[in-house]
Amino acid sequence: QLRLVESGGGLVQPGGSLRLSCAASGVTLDLDRLALRWFRQAPGKEREGVSCISKSGDSTTYADSVKGRFTISRDNAKNTMYLQMDNLKPEDTGVYYCATALWCGDSSPSDYWGQGTQVTVSS
Repeated sequence: QLRLVESGGGLVQPGGSLRLSCAASGVTLDLDRLALRWFRQAPGKEREGVSCISKSGDSTTYADSVKGRFTISRDNAKNTMYLQMDNLKPEDTGVYYCATALWCGDSSPSDYWGQGTQVTVSS
């Protein structure tokens, strides 16, 4: 089965940057058959979609709240997806999860999830 392991979270001051990684392993098919996306969940709030990247990496989508600040990317050869987060704001605080999708326009629940990594933006 596909396994996703996230890393890169931590504590950062407002305006700072973090780069999250999502490493895939145990794949039984080529990773480029799956779109990959990031979700986040702030304390006391529902989980929201943050960003998605297409199977080949040629197309990306972002939540309005992170446009211009976050950049999603992937390296299928390394079985890894990234989320570069710049100009972080306190409202970006939450647990960030990577997950799979058939395509970025698919709102169906993901079959595979990472364990989540905590991002805290605070002075």
